Amino acid sequence: MSELPLHYMTLSHLAHLMKKGSLSPVELINHCLKRIDSLDNKLNSFCLVCPERAATAAKMAEMAFQGGLDLGPLHGIPYAVKDLYDVKGLATTAGTRLLRGNIASADSTAIRKLAGTGMVMVGKTKTVQFAFGGAGINHDQGTPHNPWQKTHYLPGGSSSGSGVAVAAGMVPAALGTDTGGSVRIPASLCGIVGLKTTMGRISRFGVYPLSWSLDTVGVMARSVEDVALIYQALQGPDQDDKDTLEHPPHDVVRSLKDGVKGLRVAFAESVFWDNVEPEIANAVRDCGTVFEKLGANLDSIPEPSKLAGFRMFTP
Repeated sequence: MSELPLHYMTLSHLAHLMKKGSLSPVELINHCLKRIDSLDNKLNSFCLVCPERAATAAKMAEMAFQGGLDLGPLHGIPYAVKDLYDVKGLATTAGTRLLRGNIASADSTAIRKLAGTGMVMVGKTKTVQFAFGGAGINHDQGTPHNPWQKTHYLPGGSSSGSGVAVAAGMVPAALGTDTGGSVRIPASLCGIVGLKTTMGRISRFGVYPLSWSLDTVGVMARSVEDVALIYQALQGPDQDDKDTLEHPPHDVVRSLKDGVKGLRVAFAESVFWDNVEPEIANAVRDCGTVFEKLGANLDSIPEPSKLAGFRMFTP
């Protein structure tokens, strides 16, 4: 694994290198900033990069290491944040020119918690205007470019910039939000791991809302373990978000070691399989087979009756 370039290493591997002293937070942030500078003029994933702020935070993380203070597995790790999260002193534009002057007076709870872990915020990533859209298109700030294609392919939305930034190796992790697929869609289209968290597990205080009954904080990274580590740091009750008060923290990192044996993985045989390209359908079904070989119980759920009379629109 050591032969991988820094920008394709998982967060966990980068943390291991920093803990043993073969990589410093300053070296890592400089690598990320150089990669952003060389790629993002085409990929268009960031609406704001904060090099001075990031360099200062990385230096502080490095000094902490040198002083014998280890804040945990996220210490010194760079990340980007979807431009729905308040970061003190920066504009929260929600992807639209209408909110260019919306300067945050305080950090959102998520940003504050990650700062406490020693993570280094690099900048803010683009989103669909007001986070309303699954394709990832933004006519105000420009649409991020899916890094797996030379010509312009859609990245998925609404957390489009975060998905592109992680997939292209500009940052090892990023925050998004998910209301109806806004983390899961770009994670899928950009070939990374995305987690749509359960309502109430992570505070949404300081996150620009789309739907208070559906919005959730989401995490995007290169591996399931990486996503779990960030989720672990973000979860827990917050007095500023009443939906979190009945959800005490739980250890998801330890449970990863249990694998999927005994878990149920079910395919919903709904209208969403109508008119699907065979290559895509086969790839999804093959994923189920992999889980089954790992010990999960593969199942099939009949089409829900409430969708029985509905069919996907076919042009």
